[in-house]
Amino acid sequence: MRREKKYSLKRIFLMVVGILLIGMCVACYRMSGFGVDAFSCMNLGVSGFLRMSFGTWQLIVNAILLLLVWLTVRRCIGLGTLVNMVLVGYTADFLCWLFLDLTGLSVTMPFKIVLLILGTLFASLGCACYMAAEMGIAPYDSVSFIITKYTKERIPFRFARMLSDFVAILSGVSFCIMAGNNIWEILGIGTVVNAFCNGPLIQFFRSRLEEVFFQKRKNS
Repeated sequence: MRREKKYSLKRIFLMVVGILLIGMCVACYRMSGFGVDAFSCMNLGVSGFLRMSFGTWQLIVNAILLLLVWLTVRRCIGLGTLVNMVLVGYTADFLCWLFLDLTGLSVTMPFKIVLLILGTLFASLGCACYMAAEMGIAPYDSVSFIITKYTKERIPFRFARMLSDFVAILSGVSFCIMAGNNIWEILGIGTVVNAFCNGPLIQFFRSRLEEVFFQKRKNS
């Protein structure tokens, strides 16, 4: 079977779509008011404390993490890493501004539930897209690989991810409290749903995307 080129149109398409979906996921979680994913929880908490744009702060954190990844697990870096760093935060900021500030959209409880469901689906499908593209992963996603590598795999990847998520959530909540902001805007059922559903759904979507786009068959 002919090997797919690393920078083929298929891979670039999947990478861009995946990263846009992640930005849409963060926006949906923020507008739902049910809490966000761990990394967004940390960045929203800190950016609120610093009175800084979420997108700008997330870009700064990603730049710091990128340096750490470059020094440790360089294989995780690719074009998708750089696009993810810039696009996700600003996509979420733009969508929240568009639907909440510009149009004054009223987010009722049924709509909040729909946003929660969409956010969960966008999160897993977005991750599956850019992982299937194999053009680099987000700096935060690489943190788990760093933990696994430097503990010589005594901490498996799934537990390393749980550890990094816990630290991120704790940091976000701490800064949110110090800023006097409402912690339930960044921490809630959405955070729990994302933690439990993201892994299995990513595996489900990724195996099917790879089968459709690259004729790879995975055991799901």
